[in-house]
Amino acid sequence: MSLQNTPSSERPHIAFFGMRNAGKSSLVNAVTGQNLSIVSDKLGTTTDPVTKAMEILPLGPVVIIDTPGFDDQGDLGQLRVEKAKEVLRKTDVAILVADITKGLQDWDHTLISLFKERSLPYIIVLNKADLAHTSSSEASLENALEVSSVTGTGVHELKEKIGHILEENDAPKYIVRDLISKNDLVVLVIPIDESAPKGRIILPQQLVLRELLDANAAALCVQDTELPALLSSLSKKPALVITDSQAFKKVSADTPEDIPLTSFSILLARYKGFLEDAVNGTAALKTLSEGSRILIAEGCTHHRQCNDIGTVKLPKLIKKVTGKDFIYETCSGREYPSDLTKYDFVLHCGGCMLNEKEMLSRMKMAKDQGVPVSNYGITLAYLNGILKRSVEVFPGLAEKIE
Repeated sequence: MSLQNTPSSERPHIAFFGMRNAGKSSLVNAVTGQNLSIVSDKLGTTTDPVTKAMEILPLGPVVIIDTPGFDDQGDLGQLRVEKAKEVLRKTDVAILVADITKGLQDWDHTLISLFKERSLPYIIVLNKADLAHTSSSEASLENALEVSSVTGTGVHELKEKIGHILEENDAPKYIVRDLISKNDLVVLVIPIDESAPKGRIILPQQLVLRELLDANAAALCVQDTELPALLSSLSKKPALVITDSQAFKKVSADTPEDIPLTSFSILLARYKGFLEDAVNGTAALKTLSEGSRILIAEGCTHHRQCNDIGTVKLPKLIKKVTGKDFIYETCSGREYPSDLTKYDFVLHCGGCMLNEKEMLSRMKMAKDQGVPVSNYGITLAYLNGILKRSVEVFPGLAEKIE
C-alpha cells in the first residue's frame, strides 16, 4: 500500500532508542535515506521524539520515531526521558543504538530490561562500526548487528532484520471480513451531522468499507434517517448492519431483531484487541458513587464542538441512566496519564488514530491499576440497553454479559 492510503495507525511503529551521541539520529537518516533528524556532536541534540510516516524498502509503509537520549540529565533532561518512555507504548519494533567504541552501558541494559518487560521485539545496533578497529564481542549476541551510519555498512542488514521481525508478528487480523461471506450484503449507517467531517467519512468507516470490498461483499451506505426505507426496499436480508455508535438507539429500533447489528467502534475495539475488556468494564458505570471521577480520553486532537460526544453527549446519557453526577476530566492526543489511580473509570474513544500497541498499552495500564475501562461505542450500547445485541455477532461474547 502507498503512503497516501495507509494511515499511521495501520503502520508498524519502529522506534530508535539509546544514549546521547550513540548516533541514533544519524542511523535514522541512514535507514530512511532522508535527513529526518538533526545530527550534531553536541549532547542532547534530539530534545523531543521525531516521528515520520513513510515508505522504506523492503519494509513498506512504516512510522519511524527518533527519541531523545535515555541518559539525559537535569530536570529538563528527565522530561525528555519520560517522552522517550512514552514512545515505548506505541512501539512495534525497538532499535537500541549503542556506540560500538564504548560497548553496552548501564543505560543500554536498562532499556533492554524495559523492552523485555513489555515483550517488545528489539535489535541491538552497535553503531559507528567505521571507528572500531576490531569486531565487538557483543556483535555475537543473537539480536545484535554492527552498523556504520557513515559508510552504510550493515544498514541493509538492519532493514532485513526489522522486516523479519515484522513478518513474524504479522498474523492476519480483520475488522469485519471474517464475520461475513462473499456476496453478502452489509448496510453501513453513517449519519451526516455537525460532527461529520466535510467531504469525507471518518477512518473507521473507511477501513470497514475497504475490507468489505476486499471480501467481495456488497456495501450499502445510508444515513440513519433513511435506514427504515432502505431495509423495507431490499429483497435480500442484510448479513449485518454496522452503525455509527451515536445512532445506536435509533438504528437498533429500526433494524429487525433477526438482522445482526454492531457498530464501527465495537468492530475497532475487537480489531485493536481490547473488546472483551471494554465490554466487561462498562458494568462498573452503574456501581460508581456520586462524585466519582471519570477520565474521558481521546487519541486525536480534533477541535471539540458544542455537542461533542466525549464531553457532552456521553456525560449527559450517563447522568440520565445512572441518576448520578460525576466529575469528568479529559485528555487527548498523545497525552495519557501514567497514573490512573485518581480515576474510578476510564472512557476512551475508539482509538482509530492510535496503533494497536498504544491502545493495548493504555488498556493494560488501566487494568493493572484496577481502573475499569471501556470505549465510546461499547458504552453507548450499554447505556442504551443493547450491548448484548451489539456483540452477538462475536461468538461467545454475548453470553458473558450479565
